[in-house]
Parts: sequence; C-alpha cells; structure tokens
Amino acid sequence: MQNHIYDIDEDIVIRTARVEDARMITKYFCHNREYLRPWEPQREPGFFEQKGWTQKLIKLEELRQLGLGFYILILDLPSNQMLGTISFSQITRFPLYGCFVGYSLAENAQGKGVMTRALKMACRYMFKVQNLHRISATYMPFNHRSEAVLKRVGFEHEGTTKDYLLIDGKWQDHHMTSLINPEWKNNR
Repeated sequence: MQNHIYDIDEDIVIRTARVEDARMITKYFCHNREYLRPWEPQREPGFFEQKGWTQKLIKLEELRQLGLGFYILILDLPSNQMLGTISFSQITRFPLYGCFVGYSLAENAQGKGVMTRALKMACRYMFKVQNLHRISATYMPFNHRSEAVLKRVGFEHEGTTKDYLLIDGKWQDHHMTSLINPEWKNNR
C-alpha cells in the first residue's frame, strides 16, 4: 500500500508531512493563529511550539504507516512556503471504507483556488490509492468559504448536526457533507 502522498498542480504541491517539517508547521500556525481561531478548536500551548509539533508528527507518522491517518501539507511550488493543511482521519476500512477530512488555509492564500485544487488532489489519492468509498467533511453554517470549496470539489450536503464540535470554546452546529468514490472496487 502506497502511504506517501505527493502531487503537483500548477503552482502548488501537496505532500505528506514529515517530522522535519515541525518548524515550518509551527511557523504556519503561529502566523495564522488569529485568522484560524474562529474555525478551530481551542489549542493547547504546545500546538504553537516546535517541540509540540515534533511529537505530534511522530504520532502522525505512525498513523500514516498504518494507513489510519494522513496529514498533508499544501506548499507553494516556487517558494516552498506552507499555504495550508489537509488531514484525513478516522479512516475505516471494511465495511465503511471511509474517513473524515479537515483542512486549513493561510489567510494570505485565500481566494486563489488553492484549497479547491489541493483538496481535489488529496481526495483523488484517497480514492485511487487508499481505495476509500466515502470522504466526509463538516463545516459551520456561517463558513461560506469552506462550503464553496466543498461544493466545487463535489461534496454533497447530507444534513446538519447540532452542537457537533467544540470550536473556539463554543459548541457549534455543522453541516455534514460527503464525497463518494464512483469508481470504488471491492479488493477484499
């Protein structure tokens, strides 16, 4: 099973995060801390420290090797600057063959189609290489940018969940969406 993600589209690259990326990831989250705050859970102090990210990346590498989770970086090809993240979690094989996806994008990368292109590439990998049937994503009803990205990628609305996630210290309703792999094959 191929467990590394790497793809290029125009001027962006997506690739699996590595332990040596701890400094770059820390810098990304520190720089975008206030911008991302309304969309994310409250973070412990170690989330904004290189040591914390080094430890987290070791655990994420173990999940990647087991095919249970993928933490992907979105990079600007010319500058190698980190633009965002995509994470696939709660990966379940038989009988669901599904997972959840979450993502973040730097404030200075908004409105340029970066997340749409990156998410398409990442979902293609999860369908073709990991052979998943369903990718689920949620977003808060007032997060119109996230809603637009998911629609452009092909995710379909499935319903609304009340008080679904604790975001920025408050329980938030979320819209549930999914993307189905029309070419899924039973390889059991």
